[in-house]
Amino acid sequence: MRVGRVLVVAAALLTAGVPVRLSAQRDTVRLAALRVAQTRPDSARAMVRRLLAGLSPQDSVYPGVLFVAGRIAADAATAATNLQRVVVEYGRSVWADSALVLLTQLYFAQGDHAATVQAAERLRLDYPDSPLRARAGFWGARAYFDLKDDAHGCTLIREALDGAGSDVEFKNQVNFYASRCASAPAVDTQAKPPVAAATYAVQVLAVKSAAQVDEMLTRLKVMGFDARVVRDTSGLFKVRVGRYGTHDEATQTQRRLKTRLGGQPFVVEEP
Repeated sequence: MRVGRVLVVAAALLTAGVPVRLSAQRDTVRLAALRVAQTRPDSARAMVRRLLAGLSPQDSVYPGVLFVAGRIAADAATAATNLQRVVVEYGRSVWADSALVLLTQLYFAQGDHAATVQAAERLRLDYPDSPLRARAGFWGARAYFDLKDDAHGCTLIREALDGAGSDVEFKNQVNFYASRCASAPAVDTQAKPPVAAATYAVQVLAVKSAAQVDEMLTRLKVMGFDARVVRDTSGLFKVRVGRYGTHDEATQTQRRLKTRLGGQPFVVEEP
């Protein structure tokens, strides 16, 4: 029942009127897909699949189409995979900050507060001039509050309120949570980013081919593993599973992966 509810909430978030900058690239096919998705989502997804199949990943419009694929995906796992690819593989595109906003909402709907915070802080630090920073900050703040970290939560809520602009509805949402911050001290998260709760993961793949990454992510998702992609400075795409607070927890997953997937998965420590 919980999985079904998460998918319903996530789908609602991903198809709602999120303030993404669709005008950044005026590709009529992509915009048509979004319009069709409102009434015929399956047709829209087929349209986007055909478009992705006919484009090279090096094409300038590819990340925009990938973003749309994430936004109209039929399930939360597919949505997250496509949006993560936009952020990791096309971090300099005009779609990266929009993808991060949707990821904060998706992670929050799934109850993954650590991932919500990480996505919000990434947008905040990597895209400080983004007009979407306030939106990500709002969801990051809510995740901090649920993690009982009011100090960092209030810092993001204050920034969200400063960036709310003339959007009365959004400002009212932020004010609802800002009321709990009247006496909370501000913290300097720019100078010292919060330490993530989980510090270990299991790495199963490190390649330069996006196609291999997609195949592995799909296999892991089908097996029920929480897979994600990390890109290092050398350009390698690293597929990792989980976020664990102890080495022993990660080792247990490593053994399961070794049995079910084969290969040489190993435990890594993440900052």
